[in-house]
Amino acid sequence: MISPTDSQKIGIGLTGFGVFFIFFGMILFFDKALLAIGNIFFVIGLSFVIGLERTFKFFFQKHKMKATTFFLGGVIVVLIGWPIIGVALESYGFFLLFRGFIPVVIGFFRRIPVLGYLLNLPFISVYMDKASESNNMV
Repeated sequence: MISPTDSQKIGIGLTGFGVFFIFFGMILFFDKALLAIGNIFFVIGLSFVIGLERTFKFFFQKHKMKATTFFLGGVIVVLIGWPIIGVALESYGFFLLFRGFIPVVIGFFRRIPVLGYLLNLPFISVYMDKASESNNMV
């Protein structure tokens, strides 16, 4: 097993804090300060985890420019002070950026004991299989 470096550990922590602040800001009726802090922590944490060069290459690939524009545009809109519009833009951009990872996430969740049992139930499994298949074609 590969152990993370110290900067990757810091990045994981920053990314976790970013996700926490984003969800906490949404729970508190789209508090723009918490959402802004969460966005900054998330982007900085991501760059610590995978490195600055790889982060830049990930966000600025030609086929991901639309997604990057929505995601980073949403971050800017939140920082300006329009949290609901910004979160909507960010969410769409986040989905477009990371939709290739959805089959991996679904496979990971299916291996978790209780959650895996629920996701493998017949009426839920059909939708999980469709979600995995539709994202593999993209």
